[in-house]
Amino acid sequence: MFKKILIANRGEIALRIIRTCKEMGIQTVAVYSTADTESLHVRFADEAVCIGPPPSNESYLKIPNIIAAAEITNADAIHPGYGFLSENANFSKICEENGIKFIGASAEMIEKMGDKSSAKATMKAAGVPCVPGSDGIIQDFEQCKAVAQETGYPVMLKATAGGGGKGMRAVWSEEDLLKAWESARQESKAAFGNDDMYMEKLIEEPRHIEIQIVGDQSGRACHLSERDCSIQRRHQKLTEETPSPFMTKALRDKMGMAAVKAAEFINYEGAGTIEFLVDKHKNFYFMEMNTRIQVEHPITDEVVEHDLIREQIKVAAGIPISGKHYHPRLHSIECRINAEDPYRGFRPSPGKITNLHAPGGHGVRLDTHVYSGYVIPPNYDSMIAKLITTARTREEAISKMRRALNEFIVEGIQTTIPFHRQLMDHPDYIAGNYTTKFMENFEMSEE
Repeated sequence: MFKKILIANRGEIALRIIRTCKEMGIQTVAVYSTADTESLHVRFADEAVCIGPPPSNESYLKIPNIIAAAEITNADAIHPGYGFLSENANFSKICEENGIKFIGASAEMIEKMGDKSSAKATMKAAGVPCVPGSDGIIQDFEQCKAVAQETGYPVMLKATAGGGGKGMRAVWSEEDLLKAWESARQESKAAFGNDDMYMEKLIEEPRHIEIQIVGDQSGRACHLSERDCSIQRRHQKLTEETPSPFMTKALRDKMGMAAVKAAEFINYEGAGTIEFLVDKHKNFYFMEMNTRIQVEHPITDEVVEHDLIREQIKVAAGIPISGKHYHPRLHSIECRINAEDPYRGFRPSPGKITNLHAPGGHGVRLDTHVYSGYVIPPNYDSMIAKLITTARTREEAISKMRRALNEFIVEGIQTTIPFHRQLMDHPDYIAGNYTTKFMENFEMSEE
């Protein structure tokens, strides 16, 4: 087992990893930018190293600084969390070259699954259902038009290097195709330095359902059931739950085994997520693979009574998995609490938290790095907390979430707590009747 792990991240996920490491008797090293001097992950780690100024590309994305911090503290492993360098093949490779274990996927695995076009080709070869569309990158507009005609409208143009909804365009007819093609490529080039595009059939009334998998160094994998991530705004998840209210046992088994087949086909090591689009007829299609821990992993922790961070560390240390597949015994919901104003188009709201009261009680978990007096910097993602409730049934979990949200007081900044309160009272959400289009018709009412 590792003696010391450096956490190449910040905020709640860094604190989450530190807690598990301490429970496992592993020393921890925090890295931080000058904007995060007062962050809790710096306070609770055994050691902390400043790696640069506030901009991410000068600190949390600065690979030489992170490797140097690992070397001077004699860390024998690095956990990247999510975001930042967690799916950076070059970082994984450099860790290996420096004799430091990267707690995540290998460079080869990240390269194979990180590019959406090559990932789709790999999954087709593995026999996993994929959305109909182009075979690889579309070379020019003429090919784009031909693929759209063959696939049948509506179609979705996607950037191969995309993420967070960037470089994506839904196209409903041929007369809209050229404009969508040009604008998607421009946006992708600006965001990722890459304007390669591919095309898929647009799945109507889709649900975004992902399967959590863990693979060990022997090439064996297991799944830990699903998470429904369909409540999204601009392709950014707002809340998640497990089990999905849309899921049946037969569909869970089928999707779970497809995800395991995908992981074992590529000899995947570590925790990862196979993401699917599921249509109203319960047909499912591979969308992408995330070769890292997910923001929403705590709800899986809760319903299968598993610590996924612990599993990541054990697998990275060479400990084999049990091979058992896990199914939810409870119901868990996560609300992402962001420093955003839901009454003003979810506009970011950085600043000082003047007062904070955290909810508690049976079945309530709060993963956060903020506290009263903490200043939220404007440099990073706006998520400040994850509120998780777990109960025997979905109805009880929703009721518990309503109560917890009403207890959660954050003053000095605007947060998405009012949005989540209204979501928990929305009749379609209560009925489990929602798709990825839910937010298109959702309007905030004054409280």
